[in-house]
Amino acid sequence: MEVDVLEFLVPVENNKTLFVWDIDPCHTEAQIYDGLHSVFSSFGPLYLLKVCPNAPLSPPGFYALIKFYSAAQTSRAQRQTDGRSLLQSSPLKVRLSSKQTPHFLSDSRRPLSHAHCVELANHCLGFNGWTSDIITLKELTNEEEEEEEEEEDGGRWRRLRFGCVLQLSFPHHRQTTRAAAVVEDSFTCTGPDVLLQKRCKLLKQVREKALVQAFATVLLILLGNGKVMVEVKQTSDQVQAEQTEGVLQVLPAYSCHVRPGIAVH
Repeated sequence: MEVDVLEFLVPVENNKTLFVWDIDPCHTEAQIYDGLHSVFSSFGPLYLLKVCPNAPLSPPGFYALIKFYSAAQTSRAQRQTDGRSLLQSSPLKVRLSSKQTPHFLSDSRRPLSHAHCVELANHCLGFNGWTSDIITLKELTNEEEEEEEEEEDGGRWRRLRFGCVLQLSFPHHRQTTRAAAVVEDSFTCTGPDVLLQKRCKLLKQVREKALVQAFATVLLILLGNGKVMVEVKQTSDQVQAEQTEGVLQVLPAYSCHVRPGIAVH
């Protein structure tokens, strides 16, 4: 049985990247994007699809860069689309990448963004296949940072810090994992509305960061029969239940349940 493993990390491998050449200029970039997305997303979730015009000295037309999460899905897409017209009367060339492009060389193990994590989880597991629970959400600003120093423009310098411990659960697979995150920012506070907006922004950021950290420990195992299994990687910095209190001084009375795919503001 064919098995493929997906991680919630930015895919950088050559066997997950396709290049599409010989796209005629008979359609707009937006039309080409929509057409290619419809074709290639049928093989599996896409991390990236980018349509670009050919170089100035090349014949008019476009090429496309397509990035999958799954090497098996990438290979299947290449075999079934290469040499076919797809969008036009003439055939397209669809090839696997022969070398890494600069776009993916900066950080080969970078976690997915919050939006990509939610999109991938919903695609593979469904909207009811996972849940996240905020165990602790707390302001960690100390007394010294709470002191306001007036600046020349009449504003006051402030620093805010928030921490979050979040549990990610996969009820159909009986798997859970926890992660902790801390965010902070320094700014000039010119009024209570500025302070409130900054608090709301940081609260959202710390929740999203904790969810990203939790997903980074998750493996999605795609079986050839279409089923999906979930496994959790055990890492040295993973937050265990008994360690939670030591991380952020847990407030037992504060807990919040977050529905997957719904942003919390």
